[in-house]
Amino acid sequence: MEIVLKVNGIERRVDADPDTPLLWVIRESLGLTGTKFGCGIGACGACTVHLNGAAVRSCLVPAVTSRDQSITTIEGLASTAAGDSPLHPVQAAWIAQQVPQCGYCQSGMIMAAAALLAQIPDPTDEQIDTIVTNLCRCGTYERVRRAIRSLARQPSASQGSGRLA
Repeated sequence: MEIVLKVNGIERRVDADPDTPLLWVIRESLGLTGTKFGCGIGACGACTVHLNGAAVRSCLVPAVTSRDQSITTIEGLASTAAGDSPLHPVQAAWIAQQVPQCGYCQSGMIMAAAALLAQIPDPTDEQIDTIVTNLCRCGTYERVRRAIRSLARQPSASQGSGRLA
């Protein structure tokens, strides 16, 4: 079946079974490999993308249900930010705070953080921990929180446990 998707601002046509997860259409049909496969059950968040600005686990979303929606992947995130920087502010904060270790989960983490900050510009540590539920096997949760807080309006008064979810 031909499915028309708007990915990173570009209308794309793909042939896929209607039940194919959006993750596999993004990676295999469109060749955008920044979105990672982690668990396939929506638990880890490595596959997080934005649908109309909201963070979703693309391994759980049938591609056909993404028609008529704006899909943003890590490759298109910078183009959604105001300004001329080649990086989205969250990506720049990730670099400044040296968040990644192995880096596998980072594209999903960045997408979740960007959606959080678009919704709540000055999140508390509790809101960060509740909303950014992506898993990181390297345990970089405190650095993730620090990067998010660096973009928020006020520095955090609390330190938290170092675990996001």
